[in-house]
Amino acid sequence: MDINQYIEHTLLKQDATKSELIKVFDEAKQYSFLGVCVNPQNVKLANEYLKGSNVKIVTVVGFPLGSTTTETKAFEAKQAIENGADEIDMVISVQALKDKDYNYIENDIKTVKQACNNHILKVIIETDLLTKDEIVKACELINKSGADFAKTSTGFVKNGVGAKVEDVELMHKILQNTNVKIKASGGIKDREKALALINAGASRLGTSSGVKLL
Repeated sequence: MDINQYIEHTLLKQDATKSELIKVFDEAKQYSFLGVCVNPQNVKLANEYLKGSNVKIVTVVGFPLGSTTTETKAFEAKQAIENGADEIDMVISVQALKDKDYNYIENDIKTVKQACNNHILKVIIETDLLTKDEIVKACELINKSGADFAKTSTGFVKNGVGAKVEDVELMHKILQNTNVKIKASGGIKDREKALALINAGASRLGTSSGVKLL
């Protein structure tokens, strides 16, 4: 399987330098990756280096904790798109999910989706912190709220595993008859795991090991 078109080549480290980012952009073009995923501060730089290519620019909002206000997430999304982002990956409030404040989560997603103005919105649920029932509920809320993807992880949970095959299988079971797709991210460091996640139902992979996977 040719997996380059599943891969969002990712660099979200807070100490990433400009030269490291440019290397990621060059690799994304060289290997025809689907996209790159960078922090909002670096969207303009990505736009500059990827102009004229088919590589999508993805950025994150409410990242990595999901605990900023809905209005802040919406502003971040709108500004990122104005700066050249093609797609937005937002983090839900895990606190609200744990508290069963489902109206908050639904409004959070709907408001950011509206700010995205027809651009793709992915919703990070942070599977490392959730029970199976909470994963199911999060997927149901994402579908109800009109987002385009459910995404497993930020990759920033201390001692977290990131994307697990069993979690992607569960997400796929809930979302397979909807319009919501799945992005697996976090801890995808070898081709074997990447293929297992795709077979489990992921149609995108967020990874900083894209070149190694090929």
